[in-house]
Amino acid sequence: MSRASTQTAQYTDQERAAIDATNQQLLAQQNALGNSVIPAYQNMLANPGYTQAQQAAITGATQGSLASAFNALSQRAANQVARTNNSAGFSDTLDQLARSQAQQQSTAADQNQIAFANNAQQQQARALQGLSGLYGVDANMLARTLGIPADLLNVRARVTPANADSLHLGFGPVGLNLGF
Repeated sequence: MSRASTQTAQYTDQERAAIDATNQQLLAQQNALGNSVIPAYQNMLANPGYTQAQQAAITGATQGSLASAFNALSQRAANQVARTNNSAGFSDTLDQLARSQAQQQSTAADQNQIAFANNAQQQQARALQGLSGLYGVDANMLARTLGIPADLLNVRARVTPANADSLHLGFGPVGLNLGF
């Protein structure tokens, strides 16, 4: 072998060793990321939405603020009676306030329950999208595999790639994007 051929072979071997080391480092980083992200996504799928304690806190804050507002209104009516020394209409005012408070608290409780359900569905959709992105699998297929109705999660609209001209081939946590 000539000196130039030997030198070219050495440079090629060094370059390949550097590329292999970089690839190993990237693979290790990707595995570490996958090992930390995958359990989080799986937890989101298994336990979507707010915890019971969070739901109780949200409901308590909502109901408490309504109760505070209506207590202030009833106190204002009581002050009016004391100031004028005329209790005519006071009991009717309190009755109306109680009816309004019950209606408002019922509406707020309904809205909270809807928000809790929507949050759970959104978290499941995010978890499916995250897992499908890691594995290069369609989120609808992943949802069906896990027994979650994909239509319920409204995943189809969210999974459509931003660049429809791009092709994503997934191989485990490693994917290949080809833009055309």
